[in-house]
Amino acid sequence: MSTEHHDAVIVGAGFAGIGAAIQLKRLGMNDFVILEREDDLGGTWYVNHYPGLAVDVPTTTYSYFFEPNPNWSRLFTPGPEIKQYADDVADKYDVRTHMRFGTVVEGARWDEEASLWRIALAGGDTLTARYLLTATGFLSQPKVPDIPGIESFEGKVIHTTDWEDDFDATGRRIAVIGTGATAVQLIPQLAKRAADLTVYQRTPIWVVPKIDIRFGERAKRLFARVPFTQRALRWLTDSIYEVMINTAVLRHRQFSRLNVAAADLSKVHRFFSIRDKELRRRLTPDYDFGCKRPTFSNGYYRAFTKPHVHLQDAGIDHIVADGIVGKDGAKVTIDTLVLATGFDLWEANFPAIEVIGREGRDLGKWWRDTRFQAYQGVSMPYFPNYLSLASPYAFLGLNFFNTMEYQMRLMDRLFTEVKRRGATTFEVTEEANTAFLDRMTELLGDSLFTIGNCASANSYYFNPAGEPTLLRPSSTESAVREASAFPLSDYRIA
Repeated sequence: MSTEHHDAVIVGAGFAGIGAAIQLKRLGMNDFVILEREDDLGGTWYVNHYPGLAVDVPTTTYSYFFEPNPNWSRLFTPGPEIKQYADDVADKYDVRTHMRFGTVVEGARWDEEASLWRIALAGGDTLTARYLLTATGFLSQPKVPDIPGIESFEGKVIHTTDWEDDFDATGRRIAVIGTGATAVQLIPQLAKRAADLTVYQRTPIWVVPKIDIRFGERAKRLFARVPFTQRALRWLTDSIYEVMINTAVLRHRQFSRLNVAAADLSKVHRFFSIRDKELRRRLTPDYDFGCKRPTFSNGYYRAFTKPHVHLQDAGIDHIVADGIVGKDGAKVTIDTLVLATGFDLWEANFPAIEVIGREGRDLGKWWRDTRFQAYQGVSMPYFPNYLSLASPYAFLGLNFFNTMEYQMRLMDRLFTEVKRRGATTFEVTEEANTAFLDRMTELLGDSLFTIGNCASANSYYFNPAGEPTLLRPSSTESAVREASAFPLSDYRIA
């Protein structure tokens, strides 16, 4: 066992960890290490590589503000290009050299006497650091369904986060459990090859048409030679999403007709894709559009019209050695079980590691005993020198990179002030944290999540107590402005 010291430790080498590292370098802080449990960078874009993987927001928007990419192949770029973008940015800003792969962080504890974090690694080693930043992402802990008999299944079991690239679906009898965003992308691909495909649906999902434009070589050259053109396109796609979030979601009381219009678009999409009225009904959500993350696909609904693709929505009773028995008593014989069950967002991810702050405060327990809360989506009282980049009220709208942008601005303002004062610690005050929580709660008062019909959505936007504490209820402009100019008195800097 050994101990080493750094100015900062970043947990996670996805886009949040890469962004945090770039910001530390801008601030002149070069003694840091990025700890990553996987064997490569990229976070969810490294872990996920199932057939059909692509972004579900335009890639003109899905990039760092300061690092546009002129080489996207299309508007909704396939997963491998996103992973390549992560590689390129990490190399350009020289943060890969700070990364340590295959390193599992078991927990972190604040040492009050030494004023530093002690980070425990699997295997017994310990790191100490002045600053701790957890960049573990919102979608980092795979969720495995607790279904009676699942361990008795004798066929192949694949979770979408652990896809086998050499898996061939040709001729197989496959069951897919889950109909979330991942399943919407995967099911049309499996339907092309499987001999028989049964989809087990708990909650239908809103699906709208996907307008996917291919960027030819001329467009790429234009973006590279005249960057303004790509920034203008980003402004357009950003603006569309901002309007969607700030009206239909955050001001639902005044703009609920927009949700109805979006639901009608999905309804028309189903009508033209599926002629069977009963099947359309079974694929229609009974909650408001936007309660659960909607998605884009031109092939999802059509997949269910194929004679070898079946929708099962009666529920699963148990799994046996060669199949699945539904709650209606019907058994489906399969040889492959695909778990498109997404991620355990709240129970396993908030926080993703055990974090013990000042006076022994356990972050996970504190969140669950009180309320899920984080000042500016990053700081909690009793946790000095700690920024959690995947916290309650951190996720901004539909685009993670907007979230990272305002968090990098906050890091700039906070660390610059700490350095200016010659201080060694910062900690958000309880008063500032409470005021921020009260403001977020008030802003959510007119939102879709508070007054809409979301009870049956089974959405990860809601924590186990039923509060919609994942999304920050503000515009990107407002979040960036606050992160750049929040009152420094909101932190105790010493």
